[in-house]
Amino acid sequence: MTASSPTPAAPTESVPLSRPIVAGVITALVGVTSSFAVVLTGLDAVGASAAQAASGLLVLCLTMGLASIVLSVRYRMPISSAWSTPGAAVLAATATVEGGWPAAVGAFLLTGGLIVLTGLWPHLGRLIARIPPSIAQAMLAGVLLPLCLAPVTGLVANPWGVVPVVLVWLVFLRLAPRWAVPLAFVAAAIVVGIHVGVTAAAIDPALLVPRLEFTAPTFTPGAAVGVALPLFIVTMASQNVPGVAVMRSFGYEVPWRPAMLVTGIGTALGAPAGGHAINLAAISAALAAGPDADPDPRRRWVAGVSTGVSAIVLGAFSAALVALVVVAPTAVIPAVAGLALLATLAAAIQQAIDDPGERLPAVVTFVVAASGVSVLGIGAAFWALLAGLLVRGVLHVGRRR
Repeated sequence: MTASSPTPAAPTESVPLSRPIVAGVITALVGVTSSFAVVLTGLDAVGASAAQAASGLLVLCLTMGLASIVLSVRYRMPISSAWSTPGAAVLAATATVEGGWPAAVGAFLLTGGLIVLTGLWPHLGRLIARIPPSIAQAMLAGVLLPLCLAPVTGLVANPWGVVPVVLVWLVFLRLAPRWAVPLAFVAAAIVVGIHVGVTAAAIDPALLVPRLEFTAPTFTPGAAVGVALPLFIVTMASQNVPGVAVMRSFGYEVPWRPAMLVTGIGTALGAPAGGHAINLAAISAALAAGPDADPDPRRRWVAGVSTGVSAIVLGAFSAALVALVVVAPTAVIPAVAGLALLATLAAAIQQAIDDPGERLPAVVTFVVAASGVSVLGIGAAFWALLAGLLVRGVLHVGRRR
């Protein structure tokens, strides 16, 4: 892919530069507040302590912020980077891997290496592209399902805490869909504040100071196959490829190789501090790349830079977000995470069953992924991918291409 920017449709002398700057701030704010709970859930699932999860959140903000700034300035396009929310969901569905947190860190490092290799070696990208989208999306949908059940189970486990969160989400889903999840998080924060006031729960002051916690990575076959491979596939299929498509819809051709190199290197550098993966933004990319950011597409790159700077600033609140999660009452934060993933789940299911000829293999993939089984220390996401491809191969054997 070659880098190119669209030509402006109309003069923009009257539009202040503050407009794309504000668009970038909103992009970062919506992206972080709507999915940080998913990231923390994923890091916790693979063995991170509270301090290590806070470090992971911080380094993700730093690396995705720097990636957005570098790519936007270099190519004069609003290329925004984000953490891999579907990848975090894969982690959340993964049991603690053999080797614990150091092995998970090794898997993150390997994921970064695979993303870099995708940029350097086009054949790997074509190999990933050969995985049927129905199978990849069904795997993602199966991984997301248990997380998306959290608001439902939470309503039973802690109705006083979860009902306000769900109601706020539902109201703003109708009035201002973009802000539905961030405002649901605000409602959750208020619930947590009331809970702390009533129970006099203590917050460890050490958790409020953002800092990086480095872990020496170890490499195990189980983590490589059960964590790194599904994390890489989901990040490519659900973030990087759609991210390019979103940018193209606004007239921008993202430079594929540099984008993969920057995000892959960023992932690798952030891995020892607990960052699981960064990638091209997909859904949130439209906030910075669309005409609302600036009528002149040649000036929207400023929104990309603003997104990066804002993400770095938001990293300063990473420790406070983790502290909030630590003292939260039962089911409140998982409910926010589940609500944040409902739209992704709906899109994944739609793409998984869209082609009638691919429907049965997709359903098999979905069921295995949703089961959460772990065999030989390898999580359900890998076995789901394998089962779906096996069923598809059997059904398609002997057929003409």
